[in-house]
Amino acid sequence: MTEPQDDVIVELDQVTKSYRQGSVDVPALRGLSLTVRHGEFTALSGPSGSGKTTTLNLIGALDRPSSGRVVVEGRELGGLSRTALSHLRRDRIGFVFQAYNLVPVLTAYENAEIVLALRGEPFAIRRKTVMELLAAVGLEGLEHRRPDQLSGGQQQRVAIARAIAARPAVVLADEPTANVDSETAERLLDLMEQLNRDRGVTFIFSTHDPRVMGRARRNVRLVDGRLEHDETRS
Repeated sequence: MTEPQDDVIVELDQVTKSYRQGSVDVPALRGLSLTVRHGEFTALSGPSGSGKTTTLNLIGALDRPSSGRVVVEGRELGGLSRTALSHLRRDRIGFVFQAYNLVPVLTAYENAEIVLALRGEPFAIRRKTVMELLAAVGLEGLEHRRPDQLSGGQQQRVAIARAIAARPAVVLADEPTANVDSETAERLLDLMEQLNRDRGVTFIFSTHDPRVMGRARRNVRLVDGRLEHDETRS
């Protein structure tokens, strides 16, 4: 493995992951090595079962590898306690899920604010940050609506605002365009590109969507848990 560099956010070093199904271990990743640097806009693609979501779950400290090393901002996740992993997820990693995962009884404002509230940020800072983000994602004036009062695209925008509210090192987006129409998908990608360009937010997507792959400046293709192709566009 190469020497770590200041702008490296994520490193996977010969990572394997298997899941137990009955009496059989089924491999999801088979010796994956990958480095992601600050400001990248990266798509993980590949057929179903190739290991895309597993890779995001490992980077996001939602799961542990069977072997190998996962390092986020210089910290090897395998050496962290459960509490430290929880703090890492809260403070340094943003998540955008395919199913939005908004809290149904909370408003758009409250959903976007939740990470900052968990961190104990002062009310004035929370309000300023959340209102600016909701305006940035095109939801100004809708902050008091609950998820069931928002369209799918609007819910995903709330999820994006929530993901970046705490200024994470990296945002992990699992099939973020899967449940919205084509026009909404393009608008979401415009938004994420703008956040990447203007705020330096690092994005890693798992996706089947050619539109996401077309927008990504780096495309990493996985097949059967292995790296098949890695290309960066200038």
